[in-house]
Amino acid sequence: MSQCCRPPSPNATSLLPEQTTATTVSAAEVSVGVVAIAGGKSFVGTNTPAIEQDGEGPQRSVTLAPYGISATTVTNAEFERFVAATGYITEAERIGWSPVFDSSREHLAHAASVGNQLPWWKIVEGARWNHPEGPQSDLRDREDHPVVQVSWNDANAYARWAGGRLPTEAEWEHAARGGAHPQRFPWGDAEPSDSDIYCNIWQGSFPRHNSLTDGYLLTAPAKSFEPNSLGLYNMAGNVWEWTQDAFKIRSLSKSAKLRNASAAQHKEKVLKGGSFLCHISYCYRYRIAARMAMSPDSAGSNAGFRLAFSSRT
Repeated sequence: MSQCCRPPSPNATSLLPEQTTATTVSAAEVSVGVVAIAGGKSFVGTNTPAIEQDGEGPQRSVTLAPYGISATTVTNAEFERFVAATGYITEAERIGWSPVFDSSREHLAHAASVGNQLPWWKIVEGARWNHPEGPQSDLRDREDHPVVQVSWNDANAYARWAGGRLPTEAEWEHAARGGAHPQRFPWGDAEPSDSDIYCNIWQGSFPRHNSLTDGYLLTAPAKSFEPNSLGLYNMAGNVWEWTQDAFKIRSLSKSAKLRNASAAQHKEKVLKGGSFLCHISYCYRYRIAARMAMSPDSAGSNAGFRLAFSSRT
């Protein structure tokens, strides 16, 4: 199963964002709510990986310090406040383009004709956080949706301003499960389908037809669908979420060593949760143990982030 949700990388790591210097704000001012998590003994990964080449296994034990995590991903409105306060310029703006999902018949036909292995991605000049599909798009009626077209570097700049950080992969998984519970999805083990809707993923035949049974072609509001047992929203589907961690596969196989060398070369980071583009038929990555990797300067129309906060007690 290919990294079908992964947008093309700009390979422009020299274009690093400037550090923000404005006064930071409190978590309460920038988040819909922060859920306190006690930490303790937990685990990350699984012993029954569905996509073994992504490094979903083996399951390993971890001990987590107490931490907080935002109930939702950072929204367009919240990111707009950050930009207004700091003058921050995202990497997509600096680079001048970013990948956008395009399932139109014309684009898919052209992309296939030139041998594009992921024909639903299109490089769009001017695509950025406040024009997520390109200059003709805007955030009207999407202020409460997750901000997208933000890189790992952008997410960290926002986190510093907000007094938080990105969660680790272990923290993210523990929060998504609602604790150290061996369940496949944030809501339990029930499998979502084209008719049983738990989250914002693809329904229909990807990429040509989306039945929109869940009500959304692209992103949904950050606070939508039922939260998990801890009150966290959209820990599966909607947008991929950046984590702190460098991407690594824990295996001694030749293929894993080659993949790890490539990930280290490009300084790739782990993303969790899947997105509105995922479907069991081709990208079964909306499970808690699933993971994806992108370089820290990459962005796309299906990737965002949420904040974590270290305990001060």
